[in-house]
Amino acid sequence: MSGERRTGACLCGAVSFEVKGALRPITFCHCSQCRKQTGHYYAATNVALEHIELRGEDNITWYRASDTAARGFCCTCGSVLFWRGDGLDYMSVLAGAFQMPTGLEPGYHIYCADKGDYYDLDDTLPKFPADGPPAAPTTTA
Repeated sequence: MSGERRTGACLCGAVSFEVKGALRPITFCHCSQCRKQTGHYYAATNVALEHIELRGEDNITWYRASDTAARGFCCTCGSVLFWRGDGLDYMSVLAGAFQMPTGLEPGYHIYCADKGDYYDLDDTLPKFPADGPPAAPTTTA
């Protein structure tokens, strides 16, 4: 496994985490659920469950936003931190929760057909009307 380590936390520090290994590029999700939860769009990377250590788990509230996934946030300060699909061996961690420098790179946009009408996507990243490319990678060993 790569020797890379990154840390992060919520705004108040009640929830923190450490991630080991290389991380995939950031996915920017423009679906209505992500926009409503974050107030804009979601920017996250995936982390294999075996490569993340959570601290302050008692302060994480998992909200079932759909029949297939839950969204984790700090119950003290409200920071949006995680997304986890049922049965997956990884979870998404919001890019803004990582301590700087993050070393993260932009990847692509998903659910662009559902994006908010108050902004444009004028960068050169790949854009997908719905879900992104198949088998989006997680951390690598």
